[in-house]
Amino acid sequence: TSGEVVVGGNGEGNALNQLNRPSDVILDRATDHLLVCDRQNNRVVRWPHHNGTRGEVVLFDIACFGLTMDDRGFLYVGVGEKNEVRRLKLGQSEGTVVAGGNARGDRFDQLNFPTYLFVDRDHSLYVSDSQNDRIVKWVEGAKAGKVVAGGNGPGNDVKQLSNPMGVLVDTVGTVYVADSGNNRIMRWPQERTEGSVLVGQSGEGHGSTQLNKPAGLSFDGEGHLYTVDWENGRVLKYIYSRRLIFNLAIK
Repeated sequence: TSGEVVVGGNGEGNALNQLNRPSDVILDRATDHLLVCDRQNNRVVRWPHHNGTRGEVVLFDIACFGLTMDDRGFLYVGVGEKNEVRRLKLGQSEGTVVAGGNARGDRFDQLNFPTYLFVDRDHSLYVSDSQNDRIVKWVEGAKAGKVVAGGNGPGNDVKQLSNPMGVLVDTVGTVYVADSGNNRIMRWPQERTEGSVLVGQSGEGHGSTQLNKPAGLSFDGEGHLYTVDWENGRVLKYIYSRRLIFNLAIK
Protein backbone atom coordinates (compact mmCIF):
# COMPACT_ATOMS: atom_id res chain seq x y z
CA THR A 1 0.00 0.00 0.00
CA SER A 2 1.39 3.40 -0.93
CA GLY A 3 0.60 6.81 0.48
CA GLU A 4 -0.07 10.13 -1.21
CA VAL A 5 2.07 13.18 -0.52
CA VAL A 6 -0.27 16.03 0.42
CA VAL A 7 2.21 18.49 1.97
CA GLY A 8 5.87 19.02 1.10
CA GLY A 9 7.69 16.22 -0.66
CA ASN A 10 10.12 18.57 -2.39
CA GLY A 11 13.13 17.94 -0.23
CA GLU A 12 14.11 19.53 3.05
CA GLY A 13 14.04 23.32 2.97
CA ASN A 14 12.19 26.53 3.77
CA ALA A 15 10.51 27.33 0.45
CA LEU A 16 6.71 27.44 0.46
CA ASN A 17 6.57 24.01 -1.18
CA GLN A 18 8.96 22.48 1.38
CA LEU A 19 9.06 21.45 5.04
CA ASN A 20 11.87 20.75 7.48
CA ARG A 21 11.18 18.08 10.10
CA PRO A 22 7.44 18.64 10.56
CA SER A 23 6.23 17.42 13.96
CA ASP A 24 2.43 17.65 13.83
CA VAL A 25 -0.47 18.19 11.43
CA ILE A 26 -4.18 18.86 11.95
CA LEU A 27 -7.15 19.45 9.67
CA ASP A 28 -9.01 22.76 9.90
CA ARG A 29 -12.43 21.43 8.95
CA ALA A 30 -13.95 24.88 8.61
CA THR A 31 -11.63 25.79 5.73
CA ASP A 32 -10.59 22.28 4.59
CA HIS A 33 -6.92 23.16 5.00
CA LEU A 34 -4.10 21.29 6.70
CA LEU A 35 -2.10 23.11 9.38
CA VAL A 36 1.45 21.83 9.78
CA CYS A 37 3.94 22.49 12.54
CA ASP A 38 7.06 22.97 10.39
CA ARG A 39 9.33 22.64 13.36
CA GLN A 40 12.83 23.26 12.06
CA ASN A 41 11.61 26.23 10.03
CA ASN A 42 9.99 27.76 13.16
CA ARG A 43 6.64 28.26 11.50
CA VAL A 44 3.10 26.97 11.09
CA VAL A 45 2.09 26.46 7.47
CA ARG A 46 -1.40 26.14 5.97
CA TRP A 47 -1.88 23.93 2.90
CA PRO A 48 -4.98 23.12 0.86
CA HIS A 49 -6.26 19.68 1.86
CA HIS A 50 -6.52 18.58 -1.76
CA ASN A 51 -4.23 19.26 -4.72
CA GLY A 52 -2.11 21.85 -2.96
CA THR A 53 1.30 22.61 -4.48
CA ARG A 54 2.50 25.17 -1.94
CA GLY A 55 1.65 26.41 1.50
CA GLU A 56 1.08 29.73 3.23
CA VAL A 57 2.92 30.67 6.42
CA VAL A 58 0.34 31.62 9.07
CA LEU A 59 2.71 31.85 12.07
CA PHE A 60 6.32 33.00 11.88
CA ASP A 61 9.21 32.65 14.33
CA ILE A 62 7.53 30.10 16.57
CA ALA A 63 9.32 26.96 17.72
CA CYS A 64 6.18 24.84 17.65
CA PHE A 65 5.94 21.13 18.35
CA GLY A 66 2.25 20.24 18.76
CA LEU A 67 -1.00 21.67 17.39
CA THR A 68 -4.68 21.27 18.10
CA MET A 69 -7.86 23.24 17.36
CA ASP A 70 -11.13 23.58 19.27
CA ASP A 71 -14.70 23.80 17.98
CA ARG A 72 -14.57 27.61 18.05
CA GLY A 73 -11.68 27.76 15.62
CA PHE A 74 -9.00 28.62 18.17
CA LEU A 75 -5.59 27.17 17.36
CA TYR A 76 -3.41 25.92 20.23
CA VAL A 77 0.35 25.79 19.68
CA GLY A 78 2.83 24.07 21.97
CA VAL A 79 6.06 26.08 22.11
CA GLY A 80 8.61 23.71 23.62
CA GLU A 81 11.53 26.07 24.04
CA LYS A 82 9.34 28.64 25.84
CA ASN A 83 7.60 26.00 27.95
CA GLU A 84 4.16 27.31 27.11
CA VAL A 85 1.04 26.74 25.03
CA ARG A 86 -0.52 29.64 23.15
CA ARG A 87 -4.10 30.00 21.91
CA LEU A 88 -4.89 32.23 18.98
CA LYS A 89 -7.07 32.77 15.96
CA LEU A 90 -5.46 32.46 12.56
CA GLY A 91 -4.35 35.93 11.56
CA GLN A 92 -3.13 36.77 15.05
CA SER A 93 0.62 36.81 15.64
CA GLU A 94 0.88 36.44 19.41
CA GLY A 95 -2.27 35.05 21.00
CA THR A 96 -2.68 34.24 24.68
CA VAL A 97 -0.65 31.93 26.90
CA VAL A 98 -3.12 29.34 28.23
CA ALA A 99 -0.69 26.87 29.84
CA GLY A 100 2.76 27.35 31.30
CA GLY A 101 4.60 30.54 30.43
CA ASN A 102 6.19 30.74 33.89
CA ALA A 103 9.66 29.53 32.93
CA ARG A 104 10.74 25.90 32.87
CA GLY A 105 9.86 23.91 35.96
CA ASP A 106 7.66 21.27 37.55
CA ARG A 107 5.23 23.41 39.53
CA PHE A 108 1.58 23.08 38.54
CA ASP A 109 1.76 26.46 36.77
CA GLN A 110 4.87 25.43 34.81
CA LEU A 111 5.80 23.13 31.95
CA ASN A 112 9.02 21.55 30.77
CA PHE A 113 9.03 21.16 26.99
CA PRO A 114 5.36 20.61 26.08
CA THR A 115 4.87 18.44 23.01
CA TYR A 116 1.47 17.12 21.90
CA LEU A 117 -1.88 18.68 22.81
CA PHE A 118 -5.56 17.79 23.06
CA VAL A 119 -8.58 20.02 23.76
CA ASP A 120 -11.92 18.56 24.88
CA ARG A 121 -15.51 19.71 24.39
CA ASP A 122 -15.32 21.87 27.52
CA HIS A 123 -12.23 23.57 26.07
CA SER A 124 -9.97 22.10 28.72
CA LEU A 125 -6.45 21.65 27.39
CA TYR A 126 -4.39 18.49 27.94
CA VAL A 127 -0.63 18.91 27.55
CA SER A 128 2.07 16.27 27.21
CA ASP A 129 4.59 17.83 29.59
CA SER A 130 7.35 15.64 28.24
CA GLN A 131 10.34 16.48 30.42
CA ASN A 132 8.21 16.40 33.56
CA ASP A 133 6.94 12.94 32.56
CA ARG A 134 3.30 13.84 33.03
CA ILE A 135 0.05 14.83 31.33
CA VAL A 136 -1.42 18.05 32.69
CA LYS A 137 -5.00 19.27 32.29
CA TRP A 138 -5.58 23.02 32.16
CA VAL A 139 -9.22 24.02 32.55
CA GLU A 140 -10.06 27.06 30.43
CA GLY A 141 -9.01 30.19 32.29
CA ALA A 142 -7.01 28.33 34.94
CA LYS A 143 -3.72 29.72 36.24
CA ALA A 144 -2.35 26.25 36.95
CA GLY A 145 -2.85 22.73 35.69
CA LYS A 146 -3.77 19.41 37.27
CA VAL A 147 -1.78 16.23 36.69
CA VAL A 148 -4.03 13.56 35.16
CA ALA A 149 -1.38 10.96 34.23
CA GLY A 150 2.15 10.34 35.45
CA GLY A 151 3.84 13.01 37.52
CA ASN A 152 5.71 10.50 39.67
CA GLY A 153 9.10 10.88 38.05
CA PRO A 154 10.36 9.00 35.00
CA GLY A 155 9.96 5.24 35.11
CA ASN A 156 8.02 2.24 33.83
CA ASP A 157 5.72 1.60 36.77
CA VAL A 158 1.99 1.94 35.98
CA LYS A 159 2.02 5.19 38.01
CA GLN A 160 4.77 6.64 35.84
CA LEU A 161 5.49 7.89 32.34
CA SER A 162 8.74 8.51 30.51
CA ASN A 163 8.88 11.29 27.92
CA PRO A 164 5.17 11.20 27.01
CA MET A 165 4.22 12.32 23.52
CA GLY A 166 0.80 11.89 21.87
CA VAL A 167 -2.27 12.40 24.07
CA LEU A 168 -5.99 11.77 23.50
CA VAL A 169 -9.02 11.97 25.79
CA ASP A 170 -12.30 10.14 25.16
CA THR A 171 -15.82 11.30 26.00
CA VAL A 172 -15.71 9.87 29.54
CA GLY A 173 -12.40 11.51 30.40
CA THR A 174 -10.08 8.54 29.94
CA VAL A 175 -6.60 9.72 28.92
CA TYR A 176 -4.57 7.80 26.33
CA VAL A 177 -0.83 8.49 26.23
CA ALA A 178 1.99 7.52 23.89
CA ASP A 179 4.50 6.71 26.64
CA SER A 180 7.42 7.09 24.28
CA GLY A 181 10.30 6.37 26.64
CA ASN A 182 8.64 3.13 27.75
CA ASN A 183 7.59 2.03 24.23
CA ARG A 184 3.94 1.62 25.18
CA ILE A 185 0.47 3.18 24.99
CA MET A 186 -1.10 3.83 28.39
CA ARG A 187 -4.74 4.32 29.38
CA TRP A 188 -5.56 6.38 32.50
CA PRO A 189 -9.20 6.45 33.65
CA GLN A 190 -10.39 9.76 35.06
CA GLU A 191 -9.29 10.53 38.65
CA ARG A 192 -7.10 7.39 38.85
CA THR A 193 -3.58 7.48 40.24
CA GLU A 194 -2.30 4.75 37.94
CA GLY A 195 -2.86 3.62 34.39
CA SER A 196 -2.81 0.36 32.47
CA VAL A 197 -0.73 -0.71 29.50
CA LEU A 198 -2.91 -0.82 26.41
CA VAL A 199 -0.27 -1.61 23.79
CA GLY A 200 3.40 -2.50 24.19
CA GLN A 201 3.40 -5.11 26.94
CA SER A 202 6.12 -6.96 25.02
CA GLY A 203 8.70 -4.18 25.31
CA GLU A 204 10.71 -2.40 22.64
CA GLY A 205 10.78 -4.03 19.22
CA HIS A 206 9.27 -4.15 15.75
CA GLY A 207 6.81 -7.01 16.20
CA SER A 208 3.09 -6.45 15.76
CA THR A 209 2.62 -6.16 19.55
CA GLN A 210 5.70 -4.00 20.09
CA LEU A 211 6.59 -0.33 19.69
CA ASN A 212 9.75 1.75 19.47
CA LYS A 213 9.30 5.37 20.60
CA PRO A 214 5.59 5.88 19.81
CA ALA A 215 4.69 9.51 19.14
CA GLY A 216 1.39 10.81 17.74
CA LEU A 217 -1.99 9.25 18.56
CA SER A 218 -5.35 9.50 16.81
CA PHE A 219 -8.81 7.92 16.89
CA ASP A 220 -10.97 7.50 13.81
CA GLY A 221 -14.75 7.76 13.68
CA GLU A 222 -15.17 4.09 14.59
CA GLY A 223 -12.98 4.30 17.69
CA HIS A 224 -9.94 2.58 16.20
CA LEU A 225 -6.60 3.80 17.51
CA TYR A 226 -3.65 4.85 15.37
CA THR A 227 -0.12 5.50 16.58
CA VAL A 228 3.02 6.75 14.90
CA ASP A 229 5.67 4.13 15.74
CA TRP A 230 8.52 6.58 15.28
CA GLU A 231 11.73 4.55 15.37
CA ASN A 232 10.12 1.67 13.47
CA GLY A 233 9.09 4.02 10.65
CA ARG A 234 5.46 2.94 10.53
CA VAL A 235 1.90 3.75 11.58
CA LEU A 236 -0.07 1.07 13.40
CA LYS A 237 -3.83 0.73 13.57
CA TYR A 238 -5.58 -1.07 16.42
CA ILE A 239 -9.23 -2.02 16.64
CA TYR A 240 -11.06 -1.54 19.93
CA SER A 241 -13.49 -4.27 20.95
CA ARG A 242 -14.80 -5.53 24.31
CA ARG A 243 -12.25 -3.53 26.30
CA LEU A 244 -9.34 -5.01 24.41
CA ILE A 245 -7.34 -3.56 21.57
CA PHE A 246 -6.18 -5.96 18.89
CA ASN A 247 -3.59 -5.21 16.29
CA LEU A 248 -5.46 -4.88 13.01
CA ALA A 249 -2.91 -3.78 10.47
CA ILE A 250 0.48 -2.20 9.97
CA LYS A 251 0.72 0.40 7.25
